[in-house]
Parts: sequence; structure tokens; C-alpha cells
Amino acid sequence: MKKFKFAFLLAVISFTVNTSLVAQQQQQQQQQQKKKKSSTVVSGAQDREYWANLLYKISSPIILNLANGTLKQHMPVEVPPGQKTDFFKKVTYLEAVGRTMAGVAPWLALPDDDTKEGEMRKKLRIALLKGIANAVDPANPDYLNFRTESQPIVDAAYMAQAFLRAPKALWEPLDAVTKGRIAEEFMALRTRTGAYNNWLLFAGINEAFLMSIGKQTDPVRIEFAKRKIIEWYQGDGWYSDGPSFSMDYYNSYVIHPMLVDFFKVLSDKKRVNVEAYDTAVKRMIRYSEFSERIIGPDGTYPPMGRSVTYRTAAFQALGQVALMDKLPSGISPAQVRCGVTAVMHRMFDQYNNFDKDGWLVLGFCGAQPGIADGYTSTGSLYMATLGFLPLGLPADHKFWTDPAADWTSKKAWSAQPFKKDYHVEY
Repeated sequence: MKKFKFAFLLAVISFTVNTSLVAQQQQQQQQQQKKKKSSTVVSGAQDREYWANLLYKISSPIILNLANGTLKQHMPVEVPPGQKTDFFKKVTYLEAVGRTMAGVAPWLALPDDDTKEGEMRKKLRIALLKGIANAVDPANPDYLNFRTESQPIVDAAYMAQAFLRAPKALWEPLDAVTKGRIAEEFMALRTRTGAYNNWLLFAGINEAFLMSIGKQTDPVRIEFAKRKIIEWYQGDGWYSDGPSFSMDYYNSYVIHPMLVDFFKVLSDKKRVNVEAYDTAVKRMIRYSEFSERIIGPDGTYPPMGRSVTYRTAAFQALGQVALMDKLPSGISPAQVRCGVTAVMHRMFDQYNNFDKDGWLVLGFCGAQPGIADGYTSTGSLYMATLGFLPLGLPADHKFWTDPAADWTSKKAWSAQPFKKDYHVEY
């Protein structure tokens, strides 16, 4: 019996050791494969293909369904735990459309070509033009709500921003009836007000858009937005979101990009001097330095503050500066491309951010409904498209053609030289 027990014990030990060795070997092989994969040099063309395919995946359910008059029929309305969908159904569809439009506008503004990407762009642009007409047609099942609740002030503003970003692609081709209906819907927004914070910019850019198409504007809304946002500048590239400062990504989600686009219209129409516009641009450029630096060596960034479910919208300001060819000195286009690409891979490759039908789900990196704010629903999530603005740069731009480069934190954490950071005054 003792011999049997001893033999059994030896067998158990042998099995345990062998199992452990096999597990260690498998782990080593996986690590080697990851290391090999991570060391593979990826070209800018491959990065662009990844961006384009991902943006198409995110935006096409919104745009194609809107074109078919089936957005309300097919888009789910996911809300934070404990919330009811009744209110959100009044506003979530315009949220999805306006935010998606603002994100894809620079990309859709590129000329047609016979590449796979060109075909995707053309398909989305044609569908979006049809969808915009449906969105303001009272007889269409996808007629969107501009007329009740305060939330439409926000998402009309993103639609306005899309028209301002890509007028030749998204505004000029529309028929006269649709243009007239859009103007009427925007003017109807004046019956309501919003929060005393970044919402002032929404009201302001809605009026600026009306100004850009030759319609009568409300000068008070424009002036109030202009003055208060400037008053809320805190320095070193940061605005407070209202009277008190919040440490979050609203400087990128809204404030810098929308203020610059707002001031561009006002400057073109001689409503502010060009120096005011230039200052807004300089402040956005400074803020973009922080945006680039928060990207960790592994492609992560801090999930801090409100609205982290907006995902890649945290890099809208950085993307807009890249799109404008105004990146700060010491930050190359390639390092921005590689840094933001690392974020996208980290966020979208390892965890599923989509439901079975391809709609975004509540979360930051994967399905995390518990982190959604009380005002968030499915449509809100399409702010993520705002992180893709550099796709508006042509494929032969240095942003896409320069060799891969490490971004600041990757340099800093691998003993490479990197640019010092200093406070700026403007």
C-alpha cells in the first residue's frame, strides 16, 4: 500500500510539473508571438487602411440606415442601468446622426478615387446626402427631432460643424427644399436654452452656420458664446467648462474644435478680427500637446472625467490640429498617427465595443454600461467618430507616408530623447 501511495504521489508530482512546463512554454510562445507582432513595422498606408475600415464600421450603420429611412427602426437605444428609454428616444437619433456627420465630414470631403477606401467614402457620402434629406422631411420615418427638448441644440451643432467642415461634399449638393428645411429646423432651436457651459458654443455655432448660408442670425447667441468662452480660458491651452474647471476631455470633445470652427466663420464674416481666430488656434495647438502626451507607451490613456464613453473623441483636438497641418514643433505627424493608432488598436481590437448587429455599446473599452453618464444613450457614443479627423488628409500626405515614429510617452519610457514641456502664455 505504501509503495502504491508513493508511486501515485510521484505520478501526481510528475503530472503537475509537466503541466506547469507546458503552460510556461505556451506562455513564452504567446509572449514571443506578441513581441514579434509588436516589433513588426507597419506602414502609414496600413494604418490608414485600419482607420478607414474602423470608421466605416462605426459610421455605416448610422448613415446607411438613415438613407433607407430605417434608423429609428433598427438602432437600439441602450441607456445607463436604471434609466428608462422614453426620453432618450426623443433625442438619441439626432445625437447619432449629428455626431457621426461631424466625424466623417473631412473624410467624405476627399475626391472620389477607384481605391477600396474611395469606394467606401463615395458610398457613405451618397447615402448621407440622401439621409440628410430624410432627417428633415416630416413625412419620412426617420424625421429627426429638432423641435422639442434641449438636447437637439447640441447635436444640431455637430451637424452644423459637419456642414462647415465639408460644405462642397455635404451642403452644396443638397436640393433647395432640403436646404430650406434644415434652416427652418435650426431656427426652431431658438425656443430653448441649455446649460451654462460648453452648451453656449452649441448655440453659437448653430447661428454661425445659419450666417454661413446667408440666413438671419441671432446676434445675442453669437456674442454670448464668444465672450463667455473667452472669459473661461484658464491658460496653458485649457478652458474651464463653465465658471468652474473640470478635469476631463471636454476641451477636446467640444471646446477647442468647435470654438475654432465658430471663430473661423465669424472671422470670414468680419464679426471678429483675425487675431481672435489665430489665438483660438494657438490655444488648440497648445492643448494638442497634452493630448499627444497622455497616450501611454501601450496605447492606453486615462479614463478620467465625464463622458469617457465618447472613446476616441478624446483626441478630436489633436486630430483637428493635424488636419490643419498645424502640429506643435517637436511633434511629427507620424508620431501622432502612430500614437492614435495604438489607442485605436488597444480600444477596439482586444474587447468588443459593438453589439451583434454592429452598433456601439455603452462603455469605454468594451461593454461597460455602469460607467455611462445619466445623459448617455446609444446615439451619444458616436462622438467616437470625432477622433478620425486626420482621415481628411489625402493618402499621400506625410501624416500617412512618413515612417512610423514613437510618440512622446513611448520615447520617455524607453530612454529616448523627448521634448521638454513648458507653460505657454497666450
